[in-house]
Amino acid sequence: MVNKSSILFMCSLLVTSLIGCSSSAHVPTKTTHNRSGATSEQVISVAKSMLGVHYRYGGKAPKTGFDCSGLVYFSYLQVGITLPRTSGGQYAASKPVSKKSIRRGDLLFFRIHRRKISHVGIYLGNNRFVHAPSSGKKVTIGDLDSPYWRKRFVRGGRFI
Repeated sequence: MVNKSSILFMCSLLVTSLIGCSSSAHVPTKTTHNRSGATSEQVISVAKSMLGVHYRYGGKAPKTGFDCSGLVYFSYLQVGITLPRTSGGQYAASKPVSKKSIRRGDLLFFRIHRRKISHVGIYLGNNRFVHAPSSGKKVTIGDLDSPYWRKRFVRGGRFI
């Protein structure tokens, strides 16, 4: 049987590990380049093909693992679009999109801890998104309607 202190410990561990997707360093905003005429469906296909890859803080490749922004960076790069590397940089460089206007392939930004953007995923439709959640986990599909993500959602962001 799980006791109250075990649950509190696991929750604090989850929050601490999710913070790893962001960077406290200032990241200059880069211009987005879509030279290949890439589509959101291509981005989604790449991201979904990464399901099951291990989480790694600072990771941006399938062989070594991904953090949340590394997965987004890699998925867009594979179709010819260069994004900033961190969730905060991606947030700053993206075109803001309200929750009701989110489309497949848009990014979803979250505040896990404090005021800064610290998590990002790629929207799949039907309130689902692909993301690299935290240490000890793998790239998976999340549900925007879950109480955890709904409470932390900030806005969408568009590059395509």
